[in-house]
Amino acid sequence: MNKIIATIATVLTLVFGFNASAKETANPLKKMDSKAIALTYLQTISTGNIQYNKYLYTTDFQYSNAANNQISNKSEYLTFLKANKGLKYDCETTYEILDQAGTSAVGKATMKFKTFTRVDYITLVQSVDGWKISKVVTTYP
Repeated sequence: MNKIIATIATVLTLVFGFNASAKETANPLKKMDSKAIALTYLQTISTGNIQYNKYLYTTDFQYSNAANNQISNKSEYLTFLKANKGLKYDCETTYEILDQAGTSAVGKATMKFKTFTRVDYITLVQSVDGWKISKVVTTYP
């Protein structure tokens, strides 16, 4: 009888242990700070890696291109990124957090190509799911 109880206790521990760890690893970006999220965004768009896209953006995400006044929602932007999966930009990249107060931050990602520079201004918000990007405005200074 003690052996059966011990076996049941072990099985329950394993089941609940796996469930807890599964929830913890569901969003690999959850515990990253705003600076790491900005870096992940820059690496994602400059290398065509779409692995973390479903974790990076808020549900009401908006992308805006100041050069042509194009505005895209999350679905449209993710479709664009997926279509360009694996496309690696030949550019030098830098990023920084310009300001952070409480649960919001503004970052700047710069991609310097041979003939032009692209600057993305990134608005980030923090929630129970961690830091996420809510808006990106692309400029070409």
